[in-house]
Amino acid sequence: MRVLMLSKACIVGIYQPKLEAIARRGVDLLVLAPPSWKDERGPQLLERTHTTGYRLRALPIRLNGNFHLHHYPTLGRAIRGFQPDIAHIDEEPYNLATWQALYHARRIGAKSLFFSWQNIERRYPPPFRWGERWVYRKADHALAGTDDAAKVLRAKGYAGPLATIPQFGADAELFQPAAHRPDRPFTIGYIGRLVPEKGVDILMRAVGQLEGEWRLRLVGGGTARAALEQLAKQLGIGARVSFMGQLPSAELPAQYHALDALVLPSLTRDNWKEQFGRVLVEAMASGVPVIGSDSGAIPGVIGDAGLIVPEGDVEALARALEQVRSGANLRQAMAARGRQRFLSHFTHESVAAATVNVYRAMQDTR
Repeated sequence: MRVLMLSKACIVGIYQPKLEAIARRGVDLLVLAPPSWKDERGPQLLERTHTTGYRLRALPIRLNGNFHLHHYPTLGRAIRGFQPDIAHIDEEPYNLATWQALYHARRIGAKSLFFSWQNIERRYPPPFRWGERWVYRKADHALAGTDDAAKVLRAKGYAGPLATIPQFGADAELFQPAAHRPDRPFTIGYIGRLVPEKGVDILMRAVGQLEGEWRLRLVGGGTARAALEQLAKQLGIGARVSFMGQLPSAELPAQYHALDALVLPSLTRDNWKEQFGRVLVEAMASGVPVIGSDSGAIPGVIGDAGLIVPEGDVEALARALEQVRSGANLRQAMAARGRQRFLSHFTHESVAAATVNVYRAMQDTR
């Protein structure tokens, strides 16, 4: 089985073990990714950290950073040269790159599937609405990252075969609990984009209510960093807050080992709510207790392995943090439940197995 995957997400090295796991299941896999991708944190370069058993090729990109309009001028040539049985388009159905890949896949008779995280039923103006409907009619299969995303696809008119599978899991060997905890103040962490919808200001106000010794580590970049640095000063907690900046993905496992709790305090907006929260999975894999808001997919990812608080509720988040900080037995129980939940639901191996099962089902319908 020959599969071509188009995925800008696969520039991240710690996501690539899923690709190796797919290849180990008998798939001749070619992954096309841009040389870099731009977002609020700046450009992220293609990493090549897990590339055994498949081919990872950088493809020139146009309109880099434009979520809806980015595309690849040599994509048609790459698809014709590889002649895949299946084109796995790791993009939303309303994106130009998806339309481009589906068009070229159909021209050579390859089957195709697309992926969606969209968990809000948004209606797009032309031409995005027209392209989205065309993808719904012509694609052979769809993958949704969560059950909510699957419901949105159905509500918007997609009637074809559909499976709910996370886009990526995490590596069970790369992300493991720390062997020991060094002597340090109780350390709370946030890892991700520093943008308003992630609610990092809520986290800052909550930690400012804690008694005793604590530290806050913020790993990531984004447009809200300057405002958050100013807020830390206004709250009088600047000396306890560390801004680590954007780090290469291979350095993230060590960042989790520096934490006693990981918080994802996302805030729902009219056009966005948390679609998954991959840092929760990585933290649980690392034996770090997790606390999340009730935005979007967060409660479903955490399950019974962590604590959920109402989004935007500073006092509730402060109480949850104090509960974890003061309860050694609770921290141990949350760490154990989180690791087990990760192993049961969110490893790269389990995601790869489910994805290859979809490929096989698509082949069987020829």
